[in-house]
Amino acid sequence: MRKNLFIALEGIDGSGKSTQARLLAEKLKQEGHKVYTTFEPTDSYIGTIIRDILKGNRKADHITIAGLFLADRLDHLLNETNGLVKMLNEGYTIITDRYYFSSYAYHGTHTDIDWVIDANKMCARILRPDINIFIDVAPEVCHQRILANREGVELYEALDNLKNVRAKYMEAFEKLKAEEKIVFVDGNRGQQEILNDVVNLVVALDN
Repeated sequence: MRKNLFIALEGIDGSGKSTQARLLAEKLKQEGHKVYTTFEPTDSYIGTIIRDILKGNRKADHITIAGLFLADRLDHLLNETNGLVKMLNEGYTIITDRYYFSSYAYHGTHTDIDWVIDANKMCARILRPDINIFIDVAPEVCHQRILANREGVELYEALDNLKNVRAKYMEAFEKLKAEEKIVFVDGNRGQQEILNDVVNLVVALDN
């Protein structure tokens, strides 16, 4: 494995990607790698506004939300304190829970997906993941997990929306398959089985 990589974990809400991001980080740290874990939307001031909107505490139209995610992502990349570019240059392997494919899927469900992709092209030019790992779980299963594990359902977590988001993920993957390394992992299994596949994909990047 190369000394440091940029790994993006993707999936619809309830797919278990956040758990896999944490488990992958633990595994790589055990093997002696410097690992920086992060997520989008971030916990920055822009990310806080986004989270308020998703929880229903603020209101914004879908194009504005897509623009806020883009601003949050650019700060995520370029922040002088803990930006991804800085952390990668310092030798950290970065594992992010969501990156721009999440925008393509979630915002592309409510506005023009090609506009969302075009708006994020600068982010791709600044930093493209070494691998985008999509944890694939049926929307019905994800929705049941959300209802069982959370006190409230956020803006994009209704079942019909999850189905549409998964379809938009597939559309985005098809559009960008020549430019991006995209792999699918069956998320309908136990955590350890999924992790084994994720780790093998990461290790194989240097082979």
